[in-house]
Amino acid sequence: MTDIAGELARVEGAFAQPTLTLLHGRQAPVVIAVFRAAFSRDARTVPAARLHELVDAYLDQLRQAGFSDLPPGSGRELCLRWMRGQWLVRGTDDGGVETYTLTSHAQDALALVTSLTRERGSLSEHRIATIVSAVRRFNSEANPDRLARVRILDAEIARLAAERRRLAEGGELEPVSADYMLEGYSELLALIAALPGDFARVEEAFLSLRGQILSSFRAEDRAAGEVIDDYLRRADTLMTATAEGRAFEGAFALLRDDELLLQLREDLTALLAHPLAADILNDADRRELRSTVLLIRRGIDSVLAQRNRVTATLREYIVTHDVSRDRELDATLRQIDSELATWMVSAGPRTHVPLALLPLRADVDLLRTRFYDPGDDSGPPPLADVTHEQPAQLSLAQLLAEGGPTLTELRAALAAALAADSLESLGTLFDSLAPTLRRPVEVFGLLHLAMNLPALAPAEDTEVYRTVRADGSGRDFDVPRLVPATAVSADAEEKQR
Repeated sequence: MTDIAGELARVEGAFAQPTLTLLHGRQAPVVIAVFRAAFSRDARTVPAARLHELVDAYLDQLRQAGFSDLPPGSGRELCLRWMRGQWLVRGTDDGGVETYTLTSHAQDALALVTSLTRERGSLSEHRIATIVSAVRRFNSEANPDRLARVRILDAEIARLAAERRRLAEGGELEPVSADYMLEGYSELLALIAALPGDFARVEEAFLSLRGQILSSFRAEDRAAGEVIDDYLRRADTLMTATAEGRAFEGAFALLRDDELLLQLREDLTALLAHPLAADILNDADRRELRSTVLLIRRGIDSVLAQRNRVTATLREYIVTHDVSRDRELDATLRQIDSELATWMVSAGPRTHVPLALLPLRADVDLLRTRFYDPGDDSGPPPLADVTHEQPAQLSLAQLLAEGGPTLTELRAALAAALAADSLESLGTLFDSLAPTLRRPVEVFGLLHLAMNLPALAPAEDTEVYRTVRADGSGRDFDVPRLVPATAVSADAEEKQR
């Protein structure tokens, strides 16, 4: 006979889990609907005040729609009740605002309801092929027989090589049925929907570990050095202290591979672009598949942030722990014990001594916290005399020579050359200007004016601009040649002929 009592005990333990207590409740459909409406993959946390208002609004809408079996209480009372049921957890964000987050138990319940709302077959070719492929891959990675692993790899390489050769030689692509694609999309969405709950379980494991650390710190039932040594060792093995942490560590080694995530994104893009995807997937499913990589990155960041909080708790205890205070307290207790032993030598069994539990309060009218500083009433120091450090005065001509381009003179010279129809190129015009208009900065001013004139157009070659600096030195610049637009048109017609 089977151990029916043991089976019943195990089933009762499963039903006592927050996930099944949520689904087993009389008003479970209402609670699940509120959670699905308030939380999403893009909004994993909701400000506390906002969620209270949303719950009140959702319940009012349900009452107006004719639903009567609704949970009593305000939005705040219901959120506190759901926290006690381990379906919500409250925390603070980086800005200090209180927020609510779904626990892993609530996310498991939401994932189960979501999977039941999707249409899927109980048995299909895709599912059997997935099981066979998973078993084959698992065996190839875990089989302790070296020759067996080699045979499995050889068979897989031969199969893939034959398929590649057939496709490369123009073999026909076998069509995939709509049922096969539907089953594949359903299983993929189910796996992705389970990711938030998996990440939440790892976060809760670290949160529980943080609570244990704080409880041990507050108990102070061990020596300070022993506590620090113990939790430093736990800090070194923090990620592998729980089953969830070890699982996350293995997944994290894969998910931090950028090439693997890039391959995942490309494969999802190809699946979304499949011809049958438009008839199978709705907009919500497309959004879930498209944001899978973002979901993974956010989950990793949340777990790492929770792990950092645990290490911060250890660090703060080590930094703020006052060893001297513990020594003073120990010395005081030892002195009291010594005085008590001395007093008991001469005191009788019923002798008592009046002892104030708290010291008397000192009557002080005014307690100075800061003494007078004569420097507060002294004036500022005199200013230093720097008249001899004044720079030499510059003339107007020197200031103009150091300034920007003289656009007025350049514009006049350019207009005169265009009016006289004597402009060969902009470089020849620049070389004919006065030395004061041929500074290096004037090249930029002349090009700025020329590019805004439709009468000039760029040629295919360049020309040299010979500039003259303010100190008399020169420098040549190789600049694209600008000529009248009529000359460019004539050259183009000649090349066409």
